[in-house]
Amino acid sequence: MATTTSSDPYADAGVDTTAGDLAVELMKSAVSRTHGADVLGGFGGFAGLYDVSALRSFTRPLLATSTDGVGTKVAIAQALDIHDTIGQDLVGMVVDDIVVVGAKPLFMTDYIACGKVVPERIAAIVTGIANACAATGTALVGGETAEHPGLLGEHDYDVAGAAVGAVEADAVLGPDKVRHGDVVVAISSSGLHSNGFSLVRHILQRRGVAFTDDVPEFGGTVGTALLEPTRLYTTPLLRVIDEAPDAVHALSHVTGGGIAANLARVLPTGAWVEVDRSSWSPQPVFRILADWGGLALEATEGTWNLGVGFFAVVAQDAASTVTHALTAAGLPAWVVGRVTVGTHDLDGFVQGAKGIDGGAVRLVGSYAG
Repeated sequence: MATTTSSDPYADAGVDTTAGDLAVELMKSAVSRTHGADVLGGFGGFAGLYDVSALRSFTRPLLATSTDGVGTKVAIAQALDIHDTIGQDLVGMVVDDIVVVGAKPLFMTDYIACGKVVPERIAAIVTGIANACAATGTALVGGETAEHPGLLGEHDYDVAGAAVGAVEADAVLGPDKVRHGDVVVAISSSGLHSNGFSLVRHILQRRGVAFTDDVPEFGGTVGTALLEPTRLYTTPLLRVIDEAPDAVHALSHVTGGGIAANLARVLPTGAWVEVDRSSWSPQPVFRILADWGGLALEATEGTWNLGVGFFAVVAQDAASTVTHALTAAGLPAWVVGRVTVGTHDLDGFVQGAKGIDGGAVRLVGSYAG
């Protein structure tokens, strides 16, 4: 029996390396714009090279690293065929975790797994990542796009990334620096960011709402509101830390686990905070989704950020300076509570989270209208 030899057996198996090469060409300029003199070897190598000679000026440099994805928010991007915002979500989830310890991000890598490489789609995702990296001062030094036919559907993909930053050992922010009387400052989110989308999609499915439905309160379609990119906090926060190095004692990124749990993670054991709900009004996207789901806003506090994307725990005499500086930088900020260290009845408090035996937090009062 004669055998047939394919010119590209890998393509016959469902992996198109030519499409992958085209995707790389389409994203190349955006990625290269994140490269400064610290990036060596250019674009497309097996490994990214980053010159850390600047760390010689540190007394005791510490590297900080974080990795994450954007969860099921990608399902909405796929359904709407809009892919240029997911990249910013990824950078927000990864790089903004690094600034929590006071570290300056240095570089990031990304990973995209897909059922089929569509060059324009992959390039849109990576361009979004690169643009957000540029906005946070992070070099995008490498990445990988993997085609998984038979495992993922033709239009399915997932994204993940990892980043590395550096901080001087005595400048690390966290529970050790938090003191009795410190002020807790909330920093506004841009919307849902990248958490709680399994609940969002569950609510929409039960309600029979389509992503293309117009909602006047959203100022457009449901999908547009849901895909609002995650706000980037790194650059303004680092500027505040640099200008007032003793003002900020701890930072918390409000991601999975919600409001109280994430703040509790950066408080020392024995400290407690009551966060005043009346100090802010959650955006319409939260109110409408909760209403569609038959839920009180309070019931979603462990899932959604409800308008608070970050917390800063700051020295009492620096609260006004920090809130004004962040607000002037485009990050609306306001005081929501104070830290108390001492014995207290912790009924109704969330204490610690993610394996950390931290402080205790509860939300009190009612949200502003």
